[in-house]
Amino acid sequence: MLIVDILAAAGEAAPQNKFGFMEAMKTGGAISITTVTILGIMSFGSFYILFTKWFEQSKIMRQHRDMRANFWKAPTLREGAAKLEKNSAWRQLVDDGISAEDQHSKMTDSMEAHDWLHGSLARSEASINARLASGLPFLATVGATAPFVGLFGTVVGIYRALIAIGIAGSASIDKVAGPVGEALIMTALGLLVAVPAVLAYNYLQSRNKRIAELLQGFSTDVLANINSKGAVKPAMASAQAKPAAAPAKPASAPVKP
Repeated sequence: MLIVDILAAAGEAAPQNKFGFMEAMKTGGAISITTVTILGIMSFGSFYILFTKWFEQSKIMRQHRDMRANFWKAPTLREGAAKLEKNSAWRQLVDDGISAEDQHSKMTDSMEAHDWLHGSLARSEASINARLASGLPFLATVGATAPFVGLFGTVVGIYRALIAIGIAGSASIDKVAGPVGEALIMTALGLLVAVPAVLAYNYLQSRNKRIAELLQGFSTDVLANINSKGAVKPAMASAQAKPAAAPAKPASAPVKP
């Protein structure tokens, strides 16, 4: 019984933490809760865009590898387009190029076919790049504004600490610990939201630049193929289509007399 009484007394005498996260939010009131909610929405949106755009970019890169392996083996662009996935960026470029070629034959002015095809493919590239870049402005906005949203909570927390000091007449730790802790939490949350958003923006932007280079190269190949009536294909495709040379037969040894 003595041990039980000692343990119970120790449990009752144990100090309780009154300066945790939830306590700081209760101290901050509606302003702190609103600030944390805004930062939470920013963080959720940033990670959602990061994962969705990453999967979209990975799909386009996978389709590019499949396109390089199969597309240029087809005798015509129409047959090659049938091998590509529907609603893919590469299928869109080919379809737009074929459509531009068909439309040029209906034009009555003297516009060069090369200029018309080049403009049509460039417009198709721009639409694909714009679709890939969607969502990235949100990441840039979060990266630029999240620290200031957290700073707003920091200013409010410091203001509450100064009010507590003025009311108490002294800067005792029990009066300022709560508001100062709230201020530091807001600063940390602002940085915690902003840093991943900036890293995600730079990462996705670099992958978009790589995809834009691949799109431009493929568009140039499609344009050259259309202008040459199918005679010009990428060097890689020509090398794959060219049969390997038969090994030379070893020279027979001279017959001794």
